[in-house]
Amino acid sequence: MSSNTRASKVLNTVLAPAIRGREDAAGAWAKAVADADKEAGVQDRELADGLGRVFSSIVEEPRLTPLGWFFALSVVKARYVNRLRIQSLLAERPEIADEQIVNPVFVLGLPRTATTLAHKVLAASPDHRGPLAWEMSYTGLDDPKVAKREIKRFDQSIQLVTRYFAPGLKHIHPIQATDPEESLVLMPHGTFWPLFHGSMPSYRDWYAQRSAAELAGDYEYLKQGLQVLQHGRPSKRWVVKYPAHLNDMTVIKQVFPDATFVWTHRDPAAVVGSSCSLIETLWAPYQKDPDPLEVGQLVMDSMVTWVNNALEARLSLPPSAIVDVPYHALSADPHTEVPRLYSAIGATWTASDQAKLDQVLARPAGTKPHLYDMRRYGLEPDQVNEAFAPYLRLLNTFDVLDAKPRIEM
Repeated sequence: MSSNTRASKVLNTVLAPAIRGREDAAGAWAKAVADADKEAGVQDRELADGLGRVFSSIVEEPRLTPLGWFFALSVVKARYVNRLRIQSLLAERPEIADEQIVNPVFVLGLPRTATTLAHKVLAASPDHRGPLAWEMSYTGLDDPKVAKREIKRFDQSIQLVTRYFAPGLKHIHPIQATDPEESLVLMPHGTFWPLFHGSMPSYRDWYAQRSAAELAGDYEYLKQGLQVLQHGRPSKRWVVKYPAHLNDMTVIKQVFPDATFVWTHRDPAAVVGSSCSLIETLWAPYQKDPDPLEVGQLVMDSMVTWVNNALEARLSLPPSAIVDVPYHALSADPHTEVPRLYSAIGATWTASDQAKLDQVLARPAGTKPHLYDMRRYGLEPDQVNEAFAPYLRLLNTFDVLDAKPRIEM
């Protein structure tokens, strides 16, 4: 699977002279932070230092291309700029902090287990709201002119990436500005950074040593982002989603005490290959020929850790806080299972919801089936089954294994 499109090769050649001093990642990041602080009129040294670790760890990747260097700086700076925007709004309008995020739903589960499907069908209710892709990238108050501008900008950037740098992404995980998207976009830190940019061992080591209070702080950032998006708009029940929220269920409960978890389940042997293919596609704009074996190791290390932490968390959480959703049931018969899911989270399923369900389930036009093979990533079914043995025991109670779903999400 080649990661180098013609556009990538051309730009890498053009940009190479500009980053001969790329070892000065600290200097490049310091300038980016200074520019952002000046534009925003506020600063956050702690956040800047933390995101600086993200950038420096990406720059350490041995296969990083010149294009990847510029992409990394742009992405990490954009996360900092958006956070400063949120802080400015909270300072200007202290009443935003009084917004109550009531009974939110966190959709989580291993990647490729129908988390996207569950998120879409839950966020589609007129009583619910999923944070949209564009508004998590540019988080502000209700302003139709700003929304129009940022939606256009977001879609243009995604089209640029999928057309020239990561063509496979539009088939594996289609993204549009006005679709609900993963809540990681509102968070400064998490296990997600390596999944997008490279294995990033120095960042992973740093992240693993963070305190419980620091982990909770990441979710406080998420909460404040949701408060800004809720302020001045109709109050609805938030439905947020990210597979790796599995890793943080107890922390999430600290910040969102009345949260409900929708945990989607599927045989790990059926998802690791797909997850590896997605990660390899995400790395492609940043690296020259990502190593499939490195991808496989990262995916296994990450996913086994998430699941084991989630299994431990569910021992201390009230059973009513977790709604288990087998992938094969939801994907094979959504017209039966989606109303059941609504009932399980205490939501109302209406005739209008039923009428538009097929439209909600439809994949974007032009997407193709996602093909993958776990062996490309150095993984064998027996190896996966052994690593996930505790989780497989839970799955056996749901009759998840050996199912044949009809919808791949």
